[in-house]
Amino acid sequence: MPLLTATRARRWLLPWALALGVLLNAAYPMYRHYDFSHSLDTRSYLRLASGRFDSVNVTRRYRVLVPVAAGLLARPLALLGDPPSSPRPAGEWPLRLAFYLLNSLLVGAAGACFFRSARLAGAAPVTAALALGLVLSSRWTAYMAGLPLTDSLYLLVFGLSYYAYRRGPGAGWAVAVALLVGPLAKESFVFLLPWLLWFGRGALSWRGQAAALALGLLALAAVHWWVDKAAGAPAAASVSNAFSHVENLWFSLRKVASLKGIAEIFSIWGLFWLPVAAALMRPDGRRALAPLLGWPEAGLALIVLLHMALSGDLGRMGYLFSPVFTAALALAGSWLGRVCGAAGPSRVR
Repeated sequence: MPLLTATRARRWLLPWALALGVLLNAAYPMYRHYDFSHSLDTRSYLRLASGRFDSVNVTRRYRVLVPVAAGLLARPLALLGDPPSSPRPAGEWPLRLAFYLLNSLLVGAAGACFFRSARLAGAAPVTAALALGLVLSSRWTAYMAGLPLTDSLYLLVFGLSYYAYRRGPGAGWAVAVALLVGPLAKESFVFLLPWLLWFGRGALSWRGQAAALALGLLALAAVHWWVDKAAGAPAAASVSNAFSHVENLWFSLRKVASLKGIAEIFSIWGLFWLPVAAALMRPDGRRALAPLLGWPEAGLALIVLLHMALSGDLGRMGYLFSPVFTAALALAGSWLGRVCGAAGPSRVR
């Protein structure tokens, strides 16, 4: 049993350490030099971390898990004092550092889920690790890890959900955590919920899912009551705000049809789209990607597209498809390696 426990720990700790190492380097410039003057989101989450709920837009007011945790972490960090060359206002540095550390840990945990999902899809350890590093090189990981935002937690929910589907029995804990945290991570979790309940049933029974979801919804109700009381806001405000996001649909459709929108989608993973696209264009490549060409991945893609349409932020929401894309990149990389290896000796002769 100790050997089994150590093996399981290595399966998670090694990819998590790899992801964390990449993130702490890649996100540091964003954490250190980002200009908040044009970012309402980051200013809002800094206010939440400081306990000021009344001055935060209703869209972000209830996403309190990461800001509250960052606020708690900032207290011991404040004892260190501001760095001598800090360009930030006095007292802001501990909060920014706390968000940077906490978000890097959460995105790193999501990365470990991406790696494990790729392995379960059939990727070799080396190609899965390489694919993870390439996916984490996206500008959106630096954005999520380096800034006072809450996207890291929602990305982890997507990572846990896809891992639970891939793992099946033995991954009930992943489904339970996703159902507990998901409602508080982001309101749009409601779109992921049916997918998770259906494709997660192999990991956690309907009864277990119902219990975890009930606890998650109770926690959400408690947070809404607490925040509404602290902010002095009517409870119906969050409902009307949710429906207002439908107005983004037309904006998103026009954006997708523009050159700027296409470039934004391409820039999610940049040139790393190309190995996957090349595999999809070849019969043997499609066979290599066959484990990912099913209804679960198609359903998750539709959910991500819905997130993109409702938010209008095509790149940031598109990055939520990273669990599947990491596995696709790993499998496409292995296929490409075989193709190049088969072609190499013939040219030498």
